[in-house]
Parts: sequence; C-alpha cells; structure tokens
Amino acid sequence: MTEKYDEIVARVSDTLVEAGSTFREDKKDAYRRAIAGERNEQAKWVLDTILANAEAAETNRSPLCDDTGIPHLLLEVGEDCAVTGRLLDAIRAGVAEGLRRLPGRPMGIMGDDHQRIDQSGGLDPDPAGVEPAPILLRRCKENVIRLHILMFGGGPAIRGKTYRVFHKHSTQVVLDEIVSWATESVAQLGCSPCTLAVGVGRSHFEAASLMLQAQADGRYDVQSAMEKEITDRVNAANIGPLGLHGDTSVLATFLKVGPQRASGVRIVCMRPACCFEPRIATVEL
Repeated sequence: MTEKYDEIVARVSDTLVEAGSTFREDKKDAYRRAIAGERNEQAKWVLDTILANAEAAETNRSPLCDDTGIPHLLLEVGEDCAVTGRLLDAIRAGVAEGLRRLPGRPMGIMGDDHQRIDQSGGLDPDPAGVEPAPILLRRCKENVIRLHILMFGGGPAIRGKTYRVFHKHSTQVVLDEIVSWATESVAQLGCSPCTLAVGVGRSHFEAASLMLQAQADGRYDVQSAMEKEITDRVNAANIGPLGLHGDTSVLATFLKVGPQRASGVRIVCMRPACCFEPRIATVEL
C-alpha cells in the first residue's frame, strides 16, 4: 500500500512539473503555423521567441513563466475504478512535491480569512503553500483513473469573465458576446497570443467547470465551426502578439457547451489563456 501511495505521489509530481514547463506537441505546431503565416515582422519575432522559450523550458524542466500558476485538477474516473481518501491524499502530496521541484513561485498567503483577503498574513516561503483549487471530477469511458493538471496564471484570471448572456433564441447573439469579451480582454492582457477557453452552462459554477474541461479536451489542430469563428473574428481585430499588431492574437478557441435550461439566459465563462497557457499535463493513476 505504501509503495502504491509513493508511486502516485511521484507520478503526480512529475506531471505537475511537465505541466508547468512543457508545451504539448499540437501547441508547438500551432506556433509554427502562426510563425509561417504571420506578416508582421515584430509579431513574428514575438512568436519565435515564445516558442524558443518553451523549448528551453522543456529542456531544462524549468517554469514557462515567472507566474508559475495555481494548480487546477480534473480527475477522470472509469466505471470500475474507485476514488479513495488515500488516493486524494496522494494526489495532494504529489502536487506539493511538484510545486517544490518546478519550483512554483511562493505566492500563497498565510493567516486567517481576513489576513488572506488583505494579504496582511505574509507570503508562505514554501512553494507548496500555493494550494490547489478543489478537484473537478468526471466520468470517463476507459476503465482508468486519469488526472489532468492545469496551472492557471493570474493575468488570464484578471481579464477573464463569467456572466449571463441574454441569448434571444440565437446562438449568434451568444457568439457575438463572446467575441466582444475576448477582443477586449486579449487587448488588455498583454501576454498574447491567447488561447480562448470558453464554457457555456446553466450556472456560474457549471460554466467555469466547462471552461476548465474545454482546456483539457481542446486541441489546436481540431476546431469546430464556432471555435474557428471566434478565433478568426478576434484575430481580425489586429491586436497581435504582445499587442504589437499582426495576424495572431489568438491561436485557437476551446469551447465546451454543457446542458442548457429553458430560460432567456446562458451563463458564459471566458478565460483568455495567455501565450503559455493552457499549461497542462496528464497522467493515468
């Protein structure tokens, strides 16, 4: 039992380091396509530099960005698999070990509720003081337990938005609102090109959880008609990498639409994931 626990801790730790230091292959290919098609020389230089930075981070197993991020966890569970308290303890221990190895930037705030809100409790010097967000659980078809680790930076959280949209019985109305939000947030974010992560649900919680799942499931080489429309329209705004103008403000859009209710509103969560996000890696436990 102890050996299995230690094995899970090690796997989760390795996965967190991978998430914080590595681009997936489909993302590297997306950057290469963007570099080949970019007409603005300043923008092309930015894209080249971001990809070179990512390749160096992967080689050195070092953070992609100084804002190393908050761990967000998506746990997929197969039909005959069981999630125990001991498994959750091992995952939590693996996250802590991975934050120390990456290393994560010490940015956890110590103290009681008031002190954590106003930051008067001081910074925890331990990188593992950055506690992960609550685990999101979902069913998977394969008979495995699979963990996705995503590292969420602060900039996209500041520029993201979760709010209701009066749909007026038109999908286009919702898409227009997403494009409007995204165009404004990408221009303000700075560290573009972005990957837009969007969830459409019945509540704020559901929309946010769908936004996270969109990042876990999305691929840069597979875009639906709605995803492509959002991407193309935001790119037409000529914001460009780092706001220097150009053809590549957004690399791709990852959109996940959940169940909907009979009402006049749709709750939309939109995160303008920065040039290094989604920072994600996956492991079977």
